[in-house]
Amino acid sequence: MSFRRLLVCLATLILWSPRLFSQNKNTELFDEGWRFHLGGSLGAEEPGFSDSGWRSVDLPHDWSMEDVKGTKSPFQPDAISQVGGGFSTGGTGWYRKTFKLPEGEKNKIYILQFDGVYMNADIWMNGEHLGNHPYGYTGFWYDITKQINAGGLNTVALEVKNEGQNSRWYSGSGIYRHVWLKTLDPIHIVPWGTHITTTEISESAARVHIRIPIINENQEPADIQVITRILDSAGNESGKTQTILHLESGAGKEINENQILKDPRLWSCETPRLYTAVTEIFQNGSMVNSETTSFGIRSILFDAKNGFQLNGKRVKLKGGCFHNDNGPLGSKAYDRAEQRKVELLKASGFNAIRCSHNPPSPAFLLACDQLGVLVIDESFDTWNYGKNPYDYHLYFKEWWKKDIESMVLRDRNHPAIIMWSIGNEIKESGNPEGVETARALKSLIKSLDSTRPVTAAVNGLGPDKDPFFAVLDVGGYNYAVDNDHIGKNSYESDHLNFPERIMVGTESYALDAFGNWMEVNDHPWVIGDFVWTGFDYIGEASIGWLGYDQFASFYPWNLAYCGDMDICGWKRPQSYYRDVLWKKDQLSIFVKPPIPSFKTNPKKETWSRWNWVDVVPEWNWKGYENKPLEVTVYSSCEQVELFLNGISLGIQPTNRSTKYMATYRVAYHAGELKAIGYNGHDQTPIQKASLYTAGLTSKIQLTADRMHLKTTGQDLSYITVELTDSKAHVNPTVQNLVHFEISGDAKIIGVGNANPMSLESSQLPERKTWKGRCLVIIQSGHQKGKIVLKAKSAGIGESDITLYTD
Repeated sequence: MSFRRLLVCLATLILWSPRLFSQNKNTELFDEGWRFHLGGSLGAEEPGFSDSGWRSVDLPHDWSMEDVKGTKSPFQPDAISQVGGGFSTGGTGWYRKTFKLPEGEKNKIYILQFDGVYMNADIWMNGEHLGNHPYGYTGFWYDITKQINAGGLNTVALEVKNEGQNSRWYSGSGIYRHVWLKTLDPIHIVPWGTHITTTEISESAARVHIRIPIINENQEPADIQVITRILDSAGNESGKTQTILHLESGAGKEINENQILKDPRLWSCETPRLYTAVTEIFQNGSMVNSETTSFGIRSILFDAKNGFQLNGKRVKLKGGCFHNDNGPLGSKAYDRAEQRKVELLKASGFNAIRCSHNPPSPAFLLACDQLGVLVIDESFDTWNYGKNPYDYHLYFKEWWKKDIESMVLRDRNHPAIIMWSIGNEIKESGNPEGVETARALKSLIKSLDSTRPVTAAVNGLGPDKDPFFAVLDVGGYNYAVDNDHIGKNSYESDHLNFPERIMVGTESYALDAFGNWMEVNDHPWVIGDFVWTGFDYIGEASIGWLGYDQFASFYPWNLAYCGDMDICGWKRPQSYYRDVLWKKDQLSIFVKPPIPSFKTNPKKETWSRWNWVDVVPEWNWKGYENKPLEVTVYSSCEQVELFLNGISLGIQPTNRSTKYMATYRVAYHAGELKAIGYNGHDQTPIQKASLYTAGLTSKIQLTADRMHLKTTGQDLSYITVELTDSKAHVNPTVQNLVHFEISGDAKIIGVGNANPMSLESSQLPERKTWKGRCLVIIQSGHQKGKIVLKAKSAGIGESDITLYTD
């Protein structure tokens, strides 16, 4: 890609990764001290407008997760979003921030960057309109140097419009990702221009190629020295280059550097080792600009014979799709919330995530880099033909190039990303127009980054889609395997016709987990499977129970209820089943309730299969004594034995022929239901699992995922609240209201319980338990000290937990 072309791309829209730039000098996190108003506000773009009556908010912010005025709930039956948006409320919102620049800053370039605003944002600086950005999932920035009042007050204003049905799922509303203010010297690295690739890799050495575009916006020519040092994860210098450049006024040049690193430490899922490139620009002996970029050294290779190879080793993608929101926080993209999501998925065996159906936050990608999780970075859910009246199809023709450039230039240095996806279930994928559009998108991506293959998720598989597949480097198959419909297997039939096609299951039903994973195991050309979904989400309400119907009113359902992990991050039964497919010596017990957990939908379509079987990890069935219940054991041990109160109910095999399940009919008696897993013939116990009948609830148990928080004002701790009996057994039958109080420099920013029909506020300091538990999310302040959370519930008592900020 030419330097001129790069400048054109960047000048129009392109942004940079905030997590990387947060390590660079002269970059200010611009999240605190905003004013917000929900509704129209005539003249709010003007600096002199009085916003004293507006609410103070810090970012990230999502007004759709706030309680609707006059209620204690963010979900309303008459919300325009309806079932697709989980009955959340959109509208128009205004944001304003007034600030001063540090004194002494002269002859500087000022950049204001937004990581994500949903959606249709209009931005003003000191009353001058900077522009409009329609897409809610790509970042954008403006050079505000000409609008800045260097010696006085400055006001930035945004009008954000989330009106109408513009998404098939919950999007959130507002400035839901970070905002940054960057101060640059006139001689600087072009924002988001640095591109790092590893072209040759062996055990003894790696060739690292670094492209760095630099521009001189001074009125005079300049002679500069550019030094780039590569540091390993311990901070040791692994390589260094120096370049002398002469830049005319207003001109730019691109440095192309090669560094040979000895004994490279490769990035992989097991060992996600990162390097850092530190580039510094010197003029007359003084440093005028610096940039720090994180990257990894790894090789990727795709072919139908060997599948996907990472560093020369075949890797099968154990994948999950996910949407943008963070459960009780709505779409607020706190760094810790994004990191926790990746941690939980990896702990449950996932090594890959598909970002459906839009680019994620930079913090999410950094977490994948640090934790060793592979990523399909996806661009759009629609192209020229919409799925909702006011979705992205209205803007695609004008904006797709800018948004593709934004995604690729922002994300291309992340080692976690192994594929770019140009779309999901695109309506025109079965006709020539769609094929030509796919070629254009792929061509643009390859011009920006030629190191990764391009894919897309295709549904409604058939011969009409083959020309579309031919454009792709990797064919993305949505719902290619169906265990319940014999003969429906596009993987095998398509392989006979297209033996060189590389295939990946970009979406699959949890119900087909066994069949899908066997296809991945058995066929090298099928490189992985991505379940819909890895994490539950708001919107597409009830598709995991009542089925998918965009035009039905399933209120009060507001969650999809289809994730391996629920909205609070707790494992659901299907996640435990996936454990036995992916891991050795796994064991879990589930019981089919004597009556369905929820009312069913008599009009549910047979193809709408995002649910899991109705089972629960419970042994509290008062009133059903001596009545038979269906008990299923998921196991990757060779055999399992089930016991009720110490009495054996028999040994059964658990292997591929049984789909790693064993089913029993058990007459209910209170006590302990225990399973033991064995391998071999000596029946040595390998794994154990138990369900207990919980007694009278007598205690509130609080468990924090992190006891120590940083004083950043944005660090989070997730505290699980469980109602237990005297033996610490959670009682799944209680739905008590729990009240919370907090002391110290911290606040409660979210509460939840994973009940897909709960209409409770996610912001009030109280929540009913569901299945005996709920969740509280604590946000740190800026002061060191203790944080004490107290929880109390009528008839049970009070409990507390102490956290620390340091």
